[in-house]
Amino acid sequence: MIETILPAGVAGAELFTDPPELKPYPGEEGLLSAGAVDKRRREFVGARHCARQALAELGEPPAAILRGERGMPVFPKGVVGSLTHCDGYRAAALGHTLAVRSVGIDAEPHGPLPDGVLGEVSLRAEREELADNSGEWHLDRLLFCAKEATYKAWFPLTRRWLGFEDALITFDLTAHTFHSELLVPGGVLDGGPPLREFHGRWTIRDGLILTAIVVT
Repeated sequence: MIETILPAGVAGAELFTDPPELKPYPGEEGLLSAGAVDKRRREFVGARHCARQALAELGEPPAAILRGERGMPVFPKGVVGSLTHCDGYRAAALGHTLAVRSVGIDAEPHGPLPDGVLGEVSLRAEREELADNSGEWHLDRLLFCAKEATYKAWFPLTRRWLGFEDALITFDLTAHTFHSELLVPGGVLDGGPPLREFHGRWTIRDGLILTAIVVT
């Protein structure tokens, strides 16, 4: 599923079930709190297992995926990427820094947002666009998923918070793409040009929504 929305040169891996033999990789066990519930452990282990599969696709050796600032996954030197998980799905998308500056992916169940959430995570213009495009998809959840991918692509390059109100998302429902207009200054730490916008892709299938942004 994830490979359909990633460009060439970015490796993706995913799980739809949790193999019972999966365990934390050496060096990762300490990242889980002692009281972590089974669901949290399975999400953590599954997403990082996907990351090592993606590393192998890039020709890189397996490695522990540590946790950085604000929970950001820390990948081996020369690699950037993103992890996601929700009920029934875990995934990772990784690329080499020679070709990719940042990656942001997010997965959500394909269902409506809980009552009251849309107003908290959206701008008025976004809500108006959703109201004009009713149909078979739960676009409120798709919007939330795109916002999450936007933040995940933003933070590794800026190390700054990006609120839901700080990016304006618009969708092309025919091309299955979206545009994130960043509404705050986009100065970065990697020496590259400031961030002004992101372009992403999305898919809805088998009860899941998946979004991806790759910054080159």
